[in-house]
Amino acid sequence: MPTYLIAIVCLVVAAGCTQKTEAPPPGHVAAPTAAAATARISGTEAKRLVAAGAQLVDVRSPEEFAEEHIPGAQNIPVNELDGKLASLSKDKPVVVYCQAGGRATVAAQHLSAAGFQVHNLGGIAAWDK
Repeated sequence: MPTYLIAIVCLVVAAGCTQKTEAPPPGHVAAPTAAAATARISGTEAKRLVAAGAQLVDVRSPEEFAEEHIPGAQNIPVNELDGKLASLSKDKPVVVYCQAGGRATVAAQHLSAAGFQVHNLGGIAAWDK
């Protein structure tokens, strides 16, 4: 890359890093980030949240759910989540899980973007750890 292009890229990057941002107003609560939604919680933390009223959602297929699921969980397959958002309350946290964690991460990101307070247990086995 020519030297002048490197210099331009550096100036653009530096300008972006020095932009002033306004402080949020007092009492402002930041929306959960995608990173927060994808961070996994422990089984102990998930159990505490559910005992306190959080909604527990298994995002695996109905067949997987029928074979095994955490008692009290609602089954909403990740590929059906869009059409079933209304079945969840935004007034209560949501704990999601799947078999190994991949689908739960996708669901957590989606729910977070839709305005839900979401916690990602990851895989079903984490419930007992």
